[in-house]
Amino acid sequence: MRDGAGRDGSTRVSSKAQSGFQSPFQTPGLRFFRRAAPIAGSVALALGLGGSLGATSEPTATMPDGRPTPTRQPVPRWLTLKASEVRARSGPGLDYHILWEYHAAGLPVQVIAETLEWRKICDPDGSVAWVHRSVVRSRRSAFNATAQEIPIRSGRSGTASVRARLSPHAIVSLDDCEDGWCHVGGRKVHGWVPQGAVFGGATQPLCDARRPAGARP
Repeated sequence: MRDGAGRDGSTRVSSKAQSGFQSPFQTPGLRFFRRAAPIAGSVALALGLGGSLGATSEPTATMPDGRPTPTRQPVPRWLTLKASEVRARSGPGLDYHILWEYHAAGLPVQVIAETLEWRKICDPDGSVAWVHRSVVRSRRSAFNATAQEIPIRSGRSGTASVRARLSPHAIVSLDDCEDGWCHVGGRKVHGWVPQGAVFGGATQPLCDARRPAGARP
């Protein structure tokens, strides 16, 4: 079954959280909490008035140890949290203890290993945890993990005009990345950001899959 199908009963999906991801021009007040400390603020995209890239290696449908992935999908790959509350566990099963909860529907996470039912993810804080396949989806997004605005440009060039600015700690939808740039936004406002400027664009693993879940980076 593909990512996003089925539920394990550990999360709650709310329409507010989903609509907040769909429309990055609103400010629904979503936060990315890891443990007790908020890592990211509200989702926001400020409109503009003016004018270390990820590695290029392609992911393969094999685990870090060379075994085929259970889902036959590539690792690493990007998914997004689809629930407003997602429990991160220390291992791939409900009998493993809960490490923390994520509170940010639409947050990009990178799958670095998997079982058929569970995904081992790397989050923007560089932490590793296991989440059930039912709480993630294949839709992609980009997260500004910095304290600075990121210009969203009209073309794949640092001299292209600025169409919008991605606020610090904000989430926006991501279509694809090419030539070191990622296309983000929606139908009304969209453009390009440097691939290495956002969390969600890298093609190489950002966390070591051998690191135990919950271990500090």
